[in-house]
Amino acid sequence: MSTVLPAASGGTLRGIFMMVLAVFLFTCMDAVVKWVGQTYPTGQIVFFRNLLAFLPVMLFVGRTGGVAVLRTDRLAAHAWRGVVGLAAMASFFAAYALLPLGEAVAIGMSGPIFMTALSMPLLGEQVGVRRWSAVVVGFAGVLLMTRPGAAALAPGALLALSGAVFYALAMISIRKLSRTEHPTTIVFYFTLIATLVAAASLPFGQWVTPKSLADLGLLVAIGLIGGFAQFAMTHAFRLAPIAIVAPVADLYGREPVILVVGAIVTAWGLASVVRRGSLAPAEVEARAGEPGGVPVDAVQTPMAPAELAGGAVTAVVTAAAELKKP
Repeated sequence: MSTVLPAASGGTLRGIFMMVLAVFLFTCMDAVVKWVGQTYPTGQIVFFRNLLAFLPVMLFVGRTGGVAVLRTDRLAAHAWRGVVGLAAMASFFAAYALLPLGEAVAIGMSGPIFMTALSMPLLGEQVGVRRWSAVVVGFAGVLLMTRPGAAALAPGALLALSGAVFYALAMISIRKLSRTEHPTTIVFYFTLIATLVAAASLPFGQWVTPKSLADLGLLVAIGLIGGFAQFAMTHAFRLAPIAIVAPVADLYGREPVILVVGAIVTAWGLASVVRRGSLAPAEVEARAGEPGGVPVDAVQTPMAPAELAGGAVTAVVTAAAELKKP
């Protein structure tokens, strides 16, 4: 008799769509960061990104219990999340200023691979061979189509790769914090730490007075969009295991058409698997003979096509975009 798992909960499906929302918002934010990064220093952009994010964050604080939701006994864990998260943000923003956005993002695509690998030793989450293979193949396809080329050894490329490692560590820390902390609590302390550190950098050549109201508006927009995106991403990692939502993050930073197509295909594929009851949270223990359960083989087999579809479509559309470049 094959071992069976109970049917998947709706939380996994909600986690997938929260990550799709986060990807969309972060992609919009990155486009603005790339634009203003040619004129304003990284420290200033990081400062606006986090200071203005307090507006949506405080809105969520008010809707989720007020000051009471900010009480925590895990300040050290929040500090670590803040350090690695801020390092990832600063690395990516600096890379966007030095590299074409497509090349920086292509290198940063290694983040979900680090994330999936680290989720096993640091979180104890089970990652199947097929799911791991799907993530690797999806990354390889995007990397081949965007062709970073000689930029692989450039300072901007090293910053992007460093950002990917810090990003993976930040997502692991979010998953660990989410076991006891509300998403609003996690986002609040990260935003607070990042704002204070970025503010401390401003006197050291990291401030340029905005040249126009339009530029100021773009800096403000970075913070507002980033605040909502941060909450959506944190909530996604609370609802679903990293090995499930990490492949959705592979769409992060794509051009709008790639984002839309890839997000729809990946979300639709994963959602269809969830509705069939063949996708269960990784932390749920296998139980044999339970009525309505699903064979373990059914959990593993459908995931690869769904995830590979997202990676394949993203790669194909990326190639089409590349052909259109002058």
